[in-house]
Amino acid sequence: MNLKSNIEKISTVIYPDRHLTFLSKSEISRLLDTSQGGLYRLMRNCCLAVLNSGNDTDDSEALLSQYEDFSVRVLQEERGIKLEINNAPSTAFVDGKMIRGIKEHLFSVLRDIVYVNDEIINSPNFDLDSSEGITDAVFHILRNADITKYGTDPRLVVCWGGHSISRDEYEYTKKTGYELGLRGIDICTGCGPGAMKGPMKGATIAHAKQRFKVSRYVGMSEPGIIAAEAPNPIVNDLVIMPDIEKRLEGFVRIGHGIIVFPGGVGTAEEILYLLGILLHPENQDIPFPLVFTGPKSAEAYFQQIDEFIGITLGEKAKQRYKIFVDDPVSTAREMKAGIAEVRDYRKAKEDAYYFNWSLKIDHEFQKPFSPTHENVSKLQLDKNQPVHLLAANLRRVFSAIVAGNVKEEGISAIKQYGKFKIKGDAEIIEPIDELLKSFVAQQRMKLPGTEYIPCYEVIK
Repeated sequence: MNLKSNIEKISTVIYPDRHLTFLSKSEISRLLDTSQGGLYRLMRNCCLAVLNSGNDTDDSEALLSQYEDFSVRVLQEERGIKLEINNAPSTAFVDGKMIRGIKEHLFSVLRDIVYVNDEIINSPNFDLDSSEGITDAVFHILRNADITKYGTDPRLVVCWGGHSISRDEYEYTKKTGYELGLRGIDICTGCGPGAMKGPMKGATIAHAKQRFKVSRYVGMSEPGIIAAEAPNPIVNDLVIMPDIEKRLEGFVRIGHGIIVFPGGVGTAEEILYLLGILLHPENQDIPFPLVFTGPKSAEAYFQQIDEFIGITLGEKAKQRYKIFVDDPVSTAREMKAGIAEVRDYRKAKEDAYYFNWSLKIDHEFQKPFSPTHENVSKLQLDKNQPVHLLAANLRRVFSAIVAGNVKEEGISAIKQYGKFKIKGDAEIIEPIDELLKSFVAQQRMKLPGTEYIPCYEVIK
């Protein structure tokens, strides 16, 4: 039986409501360019991921294969543009009409692809080889997407965690989001399901109870991961950053605190990225509330993460976060108090509330890492380097595994060249191996019920 032929698909034409009401002829031409280096494939894949919101998959290659006949065209009219969409997932529609939130997200995708290509990558105004230039680019992308809000008090908490967590863990993220929402806190996540959706869902109820008229649910993604973590329907501000490094910098620049829920290798990558930044000598006095939290069933998970951090990065790293088990109320109170400290600090330093300019981010955390087999094998995994740079290299290990697990290019590379070879000093490699084994045993590498075949091999 051909399962593909049994999938219900819908074709339609839509017009923008909020974003990108018109484009130039040259911009449309670039979006429809199917040549190597052209923008059509990027636009098509991101649009398909958005339309697939709510469906259970974390395999971008499988999604693209399932909808090989999907297409999208930008059409110019005298009064603006429209999108012609063919063979889209039927779950994006109600009675034949596209869900409004999904429609908005599609035009957010177009907005960001056009802006990044024309105004960032191909512009002489940004030096993407310098730390300052990259930060400036991140700011401009966020500002163009209307993510940076001038004149508002600090209240945006970034929530990280896995997209394939257990039901118990998901319910806990909702409870925590509810407690945050009762205290007037807005939510930013990686925009997908699981721990990225739960806090937003809990906060919506709390915001409604408190009669908050304007609530923000910011979703921040990037082209390589969006198919595995399609935007959830609660996101009302979506931005597509050009790569994982700029996505991560976007989180720490706009967030006033970060909560980490249970996850897998992607969550470990995020933790190592942030700790590496906070361990930089120039950031030691900058307040940045960081909390790890989950239900009682996730206690062992955080113990393993905590032990791994202590062994590899040391006690100073452990001092930069707090762990709360099965306690959403204390988590929310801790974050509320931490944000108050952030507000006082930035006010005293005359730094913006909407973008953390003071935070020093080393260039090693900003330059895009291509997870090729050669680059992974060359990573310096030893303690003969500053601790924040060790964190940067550890982050790259987990970034490569994320690519091999769920990103289209990473999956293809593993099929062609075999598993990534991870090697280094025993005092670093052995804790990595133990942590990864625990992720596999706890089914934190793939969606529950699916078989996981490792994309890596730890060389001891």
